Amino acid sequence: MRRYPFVQLDVFTHTPLEGNQLAVFPDARGLTSEEMQRLARETNLSETTFILPRPAEVEAEQGVQVRIFTVQEELLFAGHPTLGTAWLLHRQRGGERVVLDLKVGPIPVEFAERDGRLMGEMRQRDPEFGAVHAAEEVARAVGVPLADVDTSLPIQTVSTGMAFTMVPLRSLEAIGHLQVDARGAAEFVQRHGGKFFYFVTREVVTAGATLHARMQFYNGEDPATGSAAGCCTAWAVRHGVLPSETRGLIEQGLEIARPSFIHIRARRTADGATDVRVGGGVVETARGEYLLA
Repeated sequence: MRRYPFVQLDVFTHTPLEGNQLAVFPDARGLTSEEMQRLARETNLSETTFILPRPAEVEAEQGVQVRIFTVQEELLFAGHPTLGTAWLLHRQRGGERVVLDLKVGPIPVEFAERDGRLMGEMRQRDPEFGAVHAAEEVARAVGVPLADVDTSLPIQTVSTGMAFTMVPLRSLEAIGHLQVDARGAAEFVQRHGGKFFYFVTREVVTAGATLHARMQFYNGEDPATGSAAGCCTAWAVRHGVLPSETRGLIEQGLEIARPSFIHIRARRTADGATDVRVGGGVVETARGEYLLA
């Protein structure tokens, strides 16, 4: 039997059994793509990552090669798997900076102590701002009452490596009873070049938070969506929700008892935003190994 150890982490939290779960295989050499996908289905988490170690000189120049899978597909980029995998590499190898070589390109993650806790912060790709969508069309597609949509802000598709359509809602009450029509949502984003919807409101539960967020998709509800948080940060800075170069905080996962806290910041530019940073804490919760024939 071939043995493949894994480490399970909770990301965007410092508290075990909160945040977003992630399984990391520290040495996936010898696994085929099909086996990686099957293992991701077996873990049954939002994402599973596979580290493919290379010679030190290659990693110094190109970064540590990592592949990211959901239960259904391989992703070019995802936020909480990037932060969690980099955190594990930081714990194993040391250093203040870890660069992951992902399918979307190199993503650097920096680590530092803040208020006595280790925090990781990734710099995502510069955002690409896509179409602004009509509130009526989006509300109809996803099954949200039009009255719940905050029309003072644009519904817009943004990508920092994965495209999300940002949908601002008016209140915690509106986002609390959110039930996305999965088929209608998938049809809409496929037509308009996105991947998923990300719903936010400026009403928050946690003191000091900037936005409250939810993301529902084919694997249920995501406790924390780091890739969407990067898109949201760029969107928020561009449209005046978050001041340029100011630290903000997205709370997510509260409705499903997996509270997650995503630290964000970006710099506004004439045509959008740059230097998009997304970070948070990580905690290890389990270790084990899979046995394969």
